[in-house]
Amino acid sequence: MATNVGILAIDIYFPPTCVQQEELEAHDGVSKGKYTIGLGQDCLAFCTELEDVISMSLTVVTSLLEKYQVDPKQIGRLEVGTETVIDKSKSIKTWLMQIFAECGNTDIEGVDSTNACYGGTAALFNCVNWVESKSWDGRYGLVVCTDSAVYAEGPARPTGGAAAIAMLIGPNAPIAFESKYRGTHMAHVYDFYKPDLASEYPVVDGKLSQTCYLMALDLCYKSYCSKYEKFEGKQFSISDADYFVFHSPYNKLVQKSFARLCFNDFLRNSSYIEKEAKDKLEPFLTLSGDESYQSRELEKVSQQVAKHLYDEKVQPTTLVPKQVGNMYTASLYAAFVSVLHNKHTTLDGQRMVMFSYGSGLASTMFSFKIQDGQHPFSLSNIASMMNVSEKLESRHVFPPEKFVETMKLMEHRYGAKDFITGRDTSLLTPGTYYLTQVDSLYRRFYAKKGSNDVAITANGSLANGH
Repeated sequence: MATNVGILAIDIYFPPTCVQQEELEAHDGVSKGKYTIGLGQDCLAFCTELEDVISMSLTVVTSLLEKYQVDPKQIGRLEVGTETVIDKSKSIKTWLMQIFAECGNTDIEGVDSTNACYGGTAALFNCVNWVESKSWDGRYGLVVCTDSAVYAEGPARPTGGAAAIAMLIGPNAPIAFESKYRGTHMAHVYDFYKPDLASEYPVVDGKLSQTCYLMALDLCYKSYCSKYEKFEGKQFSISDADYFVFHSPYNKLVQKSFARLCFNDFLRNSSYIEKEAKDKLEPFLTLSGDESYQSRELEKVSQQVAKHLYDEKVQPTTLVPKQVGNMYTASLYAAFVSVLHNKHTTLDGQRMVMFSYGSGLASTMFSFKIQDGQHPFSLSNIASMMNVSEKLESRHVFPPEKFVETMKLMEHRYGAKDFITGRDTSLLTPGTYYLTQVDSLYRRFYAKKGSNDVAITANGSLANGH
């Protein structure tokens, strides 16, 4: 039976186009710091007409397979997590099959998982469960999380973003699941949903969504702690994990979430909470659950109390989410990518607790145990292959006006047919897939940028130019 099943390798792709949150504040005429301090965000990545969730998935899967020299025949299950609807019937996984069909491998299980930002975690669990099961045929699993988060003009728009992440799943992994410790909370809530099939934009109840997130966090943490205590025979507290990685719609919520875990430890009378912190949190002991979610004072005090631990256990996970924005299903794993990037030399033997949340609502807390792997699956090689710094630094910053113009075009194009995209691929790096056309039957065509791009012939068919 497969042991230490988990992530062998991981890669990330986000669009090379972005807008600075500071400039967006000025453009939107809001108070200075509303997006940068209020939301805790630095930058927002977005797709132009050339890119979408399919092209980003094709790019990141091809990149991972090539970098780690994985034969496409070695993939036996491919699961995609997304909430970006391109087609109500055809899964994104089927587009990705082009990569594998070329090598003669069409024997690959799995389709798409959808529930807001939780789909990527569902896809990951499916792959891990497959490798751990009697159904496993000895091949790798592959998980893709891909989303483009866009909002209508207004206060939610700065919480957008876009990215795709690919994860190779197998046994003896450097990033292994602690399968026994897993706490889940699911419920029926209308906090964020997309009922209008003619629009990409969601219906959002921001206040309710934040409360649901924190409530789900509490319940998942309680369940996670209970499983840990059952198997380990001792109480779990935040001291038992080296890093906490949160789904990140915006960084301010991540700060509140970790502070909430500290408050939970206080309520559970954890010996880890210092006396000074206990004294500060004591006045909030009598609050009901609902009152505690609405108390601004508790929020403030618990963040002060948690600050030094936040800097140590959470801050290293925030780089990519702050720079790229909300990536929906990819957000949690982009935070995980950040800690691998920042701390890969010191992670051996450490525990990472992950919290996944998707509105509507689905949530799970789970954990990884890190044991440095053998080349090419060593932590230093994974960090090097992801190339996070260079990807962030080589982006093109668009002025807010150009961002708004792009959003208008994408809004107009959503669900459209019979169009050809612009020819200028100069902002894309070689190896990036991009959308070339959608024909009169809504069929989508993609090309891969190389030294000579795939060209579109006069009659609209595709001709390979390299």
